[in-house]
Amino acid sequence: MRLVSYLARGRVGFGAVKNDAIVPLAGVAGAADLKGLLAARDGLQRAREHVAGRDAEIPMADVKFLPAIPNADKVLCIGLNYEGHRVETNSPKSEHPQVFARWNDSLTAHDDEMVRPKESAAFDYEGELAVIIGRTARRVSEADALSYVAGYSIFNDGSVRDWQKHTSQFIPGKNFPKTGSLGPWVMTADEVGDPSKLTLTTRLNGAVVQQDSTENLLFSVQRCIAYISSFTELHPGDVIPTGTPSGVGYRRQPPLFMKGGDSVEVEISRIGVLRNQLRDEG
Repeated sequence: MRLVSYLARGRVGFGAVKNDAIVPLAGVAGAADLKGLLAARDGLQRAREHVAGRDAEIPMADVKFLPAIPNADKVLCIGLNYEGHRVETNSPKSEHPQVFARWNDSLTAHDDEMVRPKESAAFDYEGELAVIIGRTARRVSEADALSYVAGYSIFNDGSVRDWQKHTSQFIPGKNFPKTGSLGPWVMTADEVGDPSKLTLTTRLNGAVVQQDSTENLLFSVQRCIAYISSFTELHPGDVIPTGTPSGVGYRRQPPLFMKGGDSVEVEISRIGVLRNQLRDEG
């Protein structure tokens, strides 16, 4: 299933995409939002049964997308997780995943605007696979980690590079409002299959600027879940963007940054395409 959060007819909703339209899922398993559906007992199975017996009601053209999970308890990002990106940034090797946090209000949705803040002209793209947690996870093993995954989405970890580099802590450069993007939907894990067999491609104004396979993650999806769940409890709807490949703009010569009027797309096989327009903050 493709599970979406959206605004339609003046109301916030969530549902499943079926035949280029949406079957609303409000109230299924008692859920008020997509995070609640993931948390509900047998929520995904009950959603599948609900969708199978109904026609889609809301044309996709009539909805405004919201971030796939608009209200995640945690968005915990993995940095420097492809060897090519580690090398291009001259970063040392690490025995453990590098983890930093983003807030929900730093994210926007598919087909919405990403905003370059007026404090900087160094606004960079980072296409990433995002893991969506499906049940409470604490100190899980790598062997069991994928059983805690509800699905996958696409992430653009838009980075304000000069602010990111103010100190060794990335958070300032990762949390300006609407600088990141998550969507267009959550593709359930059963339809994605092995998360290490996906191709990620980022395009800026139609030109390919990043392309790699998730089999080249330095720390696998399983390792990231096991590591993070060792120091914090993960909840249904939590988001783990797993890092970006090489090709980022600030390591190019000359640097290639995003600006108002640009279009950026991140495509991941078996999931879809996350698309955003760029706007310069006034």
